[in-house]
Amino acid sequence: MTTFADLGVSPDLTAALESRGIMSPFAVQELTIADALAGRDVCGKAKTGSGKTLAFGLPLLEKVKGAEARRPRALILVPTRELATQVRDELAPLGVVRDVTVTAIYGGAKMETQVAELEKGVEIVVATPGRMIDMIERKEIFLDDITQVVLDEADRMADMGFLPQVEWILRHVPGQHQTLLFSATLDGVVDTLIKRYQTDPAMHEVVSEQVTVEQMQHRFLQVHDMDKVKVAAAIILNSNRTIVFVRTKRAADRVAENLRREGVEAASIHGDLRQSQREKALKDFSDGKLKALIATDVAARGIHVDEVDVVIHYDPPEDSKAYLHRSGRTARAGAKGVVATLVMWNEELEVKRLLKRLKLDQPIVEVFSNDKRLADLASWDPRADSATR
Repeated sequence: MTTFADLGVSPDLTAALESRGIMSPFAVQELTIADALAGRDVCGKAKTGSGKTLAFGLPLLEKVKGAEARRPRALILVPTRELATQVRDELAPLGVVRDVTVTAIYGGAKMETQVAELEKGVEIVVATPGRMIDMIERKEIFLDDITQVVLDEADRMADMGFLPQVEWILRHVPGQHQTLLFSATLDGVVDTLIKRYQTDPAMHEVVSEQVTVEQMQHRFLQVHDMDKVKVAAAIILNSNRTIVFVRTKRAADRVAENLRREGVEAASIHGDLRQSQREKALKDFSDGKLKALIATDVAARGIHVDEVDVVIHYDPPEDSKAYLHRSGRTARAGAKGVVATLVMWNEELEVKRLLKRLKLDQPIVEVFSNDKRLADLASWDPRADSATR
């Protein structure tokens, strides 16, 4: 088995990883770290949840030099503020080993606080494009000393319309620097980024099957209006971490409140909440203080939490792509997961069409909240159950 030491990671960082229970590299780390440490531009194709943060973070921590006030040495661009804080939180404890500071810069938080951080001399900055441009234009940050640039989740930055901002920032990084790009897809506009801003990159792809049937167990449960929240609560209370998807911001707040009435520690996350509220909900969920996070599709773009063992589609998704995107919040980093879709009587036809498009051979089974099968959805096979409809 390959170790981090085999890839060229120094003993102090290897020891720091081991103290956190990280003993061996994931595939994307094994493929890319050696090339990144050798100073090459690297292009990594890998899906969310595959371990990309350490794939680019370890080479940065190994190579980064000390920084002067407001002149960072490495820049990591990410699509969302939630991802910015998560990347920072993953790398900052490792940075302590090297006396390397990692900070996050994003909109929705006080710029003064972020500038005060930069004033102390920060080696690695994790930033969303919009706030980074604000900082550059106000001359609060200078990119002249940057030696390493990372574009994380480049495809999502493209999907969210951030590529013009990303390119503006890249054009403002003077001098020679290493560029590491990670993305779930490398075609279209992402390919344009590679051609424009990377030099002879080492191309690596983590070959993984689509997030579909193989990596998850799917359950489609017909529920009744008055019993729906109780069914969800029964599933959540018998699980470790659950993300519950709804269609609207108002529904997120309502479902979170109703679940709390059923004894579930739950919080909602959506665009109308203050950044501090979103961060607290995410942190409490990551730390295990919350059993459930109730999210809209847009807010879910910023959720990157491992060990989510159940995803509940409280409201069925709009289409098969949305189903897979939502469901991909479980079955991350090689783990298995259960995906439960709650189906009301007037949604049955729509969900049957969804099943056909997903090529899933699964019955829709009527359940009530006192059904013992809800206590362990993973071990119950509805196809073998004589009670299926």
